[in-house]
Amino acid sequence: MLWFRLFRESLSFAWHAIWTNRLRTFLSLLGVMVGIFVISAVFTVVDSLETELRDTFNMLDDDVLFVTKWPWSAGGDYPWWKYVQRRPPTERDLELLMPRLTLASAGMYQSKTFLDAEAGNNRMPGVVVGAGSHQYDQVISLNIVHGRYFSASESAAGSPVAVVGYEVAQQLFGRHNAVGQTLKVRGIRIEVIGVLGQEGESVVSTGLDEFMLVPSAFAPRIYDSRADDNAQIAIKAKPGVDMAALEDELVQQLRAVRRVRPGREDDFSVNRMEMLTGILDSIFTNLAAGGWFIAIFAILVGCFSIANIMFVSVRERTKIIGVQKAIGAKNAFILIQFLFEAVTLCVFGALLALLAIQVLVWGVNLADVGMTLHIAPKRVLIALAVAVTSGLVAGLAPARQAARMPPVEAMRTS
Repeated sequence: MLWFRLFRESLSFAWHAIWTNRLRTFLSLLGVMVGIFVISAVFTVVDSLETELRDTFNMLDDDVLFVTKWPWSAGGDYPWWKYVQRRPPTERDLELLMPRLTLASAGMYQSKTFLDAEAGNNRMPGVVVGAGSHQYDQVISLNIVHGRYFSASESAAGSPVAVVGYEVAQQLFGRHNAVGQTLKVRGIRIEVIGVLGQEGESVVSTGLDEFMLVPSAFAPRIYDSRADDNAQIAIKAKPGVDMAALEDELVQQLRAVRRVRPGREDDFSVNRMEMLTGILDSIFTNLAAGGWFIAIFAILVGCFSIANIMFVSVRERTKIIGVQKAIGAKNAFILIQFLFEAVTLCVFGALLALLAIQVLVWGVNLADVGMTLHIAPKRVLIALAVAVTSGLVAGLAPARQAARMPPVEAMRTS
């Protein structure tokens, strides 16, 4: 009951201070508001961007290894010119490799380029055209909502067929179900046999909405797939297979396929999804650290402002403190009373900052800039925790001054 009365009185004092000196209080809270606003804004943008990026990589499973000319993460002192001298993976490499692998369930080859596509009077420039081997859909998750994937005979014969993204179907044919329609790439007719589901545009990519997949055996008719320096082979592990064991087998067998002599360095790079996620983790950790670094200075300014207003509050209520002590109030009671008030002021500032963040999120999402912002509940808790901590730090010195004040001298103060 005593603690409840203490909490109620502290809230009453805090609200009275805010309402009586609104301008002074607002200026004092501004530092805390700015600091928490910066922290919340940085975390909101970082969390939203991280979600967008990780959703983009969702189609790439953790049980897939990627063979490329260039490593996804450069390390050590390996000379760049050695990477340049490597030859990109080819579909022939995949054909010779797969029968040798005992721990793999599927493998695919892919190359990409940008080409213009047209259908009737409609034209779409810069379509991402990917050439994939037949097991592409077994390695990379494709959300085909209309139609189907290539048949084995179509892949082997290099038939002029394609699976297109939502935006390609919409711009070329004016509808999302374009199965059975015909488009042209470099004057060659291609039949649409499948349409992917809409993924939506993000700040980092358009996903597969502006993507077109054709059989790798057909690709040489519209572009030179061998000239793609970023071509890759992807190998999917069998269920329960350890990825390190698959990687060891892959490196050993691919060295044999590519006739790399014993003792010589690999002329290819084997990459895992962990490399990308590790890079993402490092980037977002640094961004969050930068946000904290900036916000700490704003919060320190806010703490000085709160401490200042609390010293003023102690001076204004000196006689009240003397009366409270005269009727038996202990030092701890006075100390906690002023700490409660400082924390309450900081929490008010945090709530105003969170309200401003919510308005910012609504505005950005309404403007549709290509990224959907969201505030994670844990970030709200962090903001409130920072506010409480700031209140305790800022209010400690004024509260100790009030608690140590002799009652007789306090009551004599004019």
